[in-house]
Amino acid sequence: MKCVSRSASASHRTPVGRLPAGIVMVIAIWICGIHVSNLSAQTSSAPPSDDLQVEINKKGIGKEVVIHRGTKEWYMLVEVAEGNTVIIRQEKEGETYILDESETHDRALSKPEIDGVIDDFINSVKTSAKKGKK
Repeated sequence: MKCVSRSASASHRTPVGRLPAGIVMVIAIWICGIHVSNLSAQTSSAPPSDDLQVEINKKGIGKEVVIHRGTKEWYMLVEVAEGNTVIIRQEKEGETYILDESETHDRALSKPEIDGVIDDFINSVKTSAKKGKK
């Protein structure tokens, strides 16, 4: 998902080109933040035919996702630091951990890569949950 800022139209009093770079950056981050929060809200409500509840939250530069169905919970955290990325995956049934693993990458993942990892995880859980229902 991309957030693209557009240049100000002639009807604005102060064209974007005249604003200090810091203010432009804050405005762009604020606009992207609103877009991401709207995406999270849309993703959180699962369709009636699918009883999975998906919640996505920003965590610093990275993201976390929690998926629930009954007493089952799937969790992923993508934590990005300057020189590395840590990805934690967990799966629980009640209080029992079925899966608890992590991996470390020796570079910081980009935002599109983070979104891809999160999307892949959600699709994987949805697929395995469908197989488990049958």
